[in-house]
Amino acid sequence: MREIFEPIRDHYSFAQPIQELAAQVEFFSESVVNSQHFTVEMFPSWTPTMYINLGRSYHISLDKSVHSIASDADILVLRDCKTIRHNAPGDRIFTIKFRPGGLENILGVSQLQLTRRIVPLSHVLPPVIIDQIKKCNSLYDRKATVENFFVSMFNNRKADHYLNLVREIITTYQANGMIHNVSQLAERYFVTSRSINRYFHRVIGTSPKDYFSVLRAREALQVYALQEKPFDPCSFGYYDASHFYREASRFTGLPLKVLKS
Repeated sequence: MREIFEPIRDHYSFAQPIQELAAQVEFFSESVVNSQHFTVEMFPSWTPTMYINLGRSYHISLDKSVHSIASDADILVLRDCKTIRHNAPGDRIFTIKFRPGGLENILGVSQLQLTRRIVPLSHVLPPVIIDQIKKCNSLYDRKATVENFFVSMFNNRKADHYLNLVREIITTYQANGMIHNVSQLAERYFVTSRSINRYFHRVIGTSPKDYFSVLRAREALQVYALQEKPFDPCSFGYYDASHFYREASRFTGLPLKVLKS
């Protein structure tokens, strides 16, 4: 199943974070036990994601590299490249998906050190907390356990000027039709383009240009895939339909003829 284009959410139960963590955590989810093999293909998003295994072993691919995840293994991935989870019967995963920079804001873990790799979750989350999560009886009990720990960690951390600035720049970019380039944003925030590039590499793990192209493609494709009204690529900062299709093909890896069908 392919993210955005197919009903992946039908295979998961979701829960939203409490207000204190809403700016850091995008959602919690738990896969519904399925009796069939299926894959979940996810496009890049630069959103650190924790996978806590409550079921059987499975495989996960980062680009063309396939990794076997044992039934007792829990992992963290950045989602900075195409990620595919290969689900087997009995698959059951508790997921914590952070917003960009959220992992650093809560646990002090920079996204920069996570690029294109699978990190054992015990390197980031205390094993005792992982064990508590696994012993819970429901998604909402697990969510509450995680939130209690995250809030305590978050309240003990000092505000990060660079992380907050990057988030403000991202919000401005989204709120203004995703048409501003880095130089325009730098002028608006009274910093240099070089500084913004340095801040984005430090917080997100990539350049603002690359991150904005991912953000724009994801938001445009979500509207395009719904096809509820005529799609206007210009409203997402694309020059025309051809520009949108080229960028969407580069982002998804899908041929142009598939996107246009």
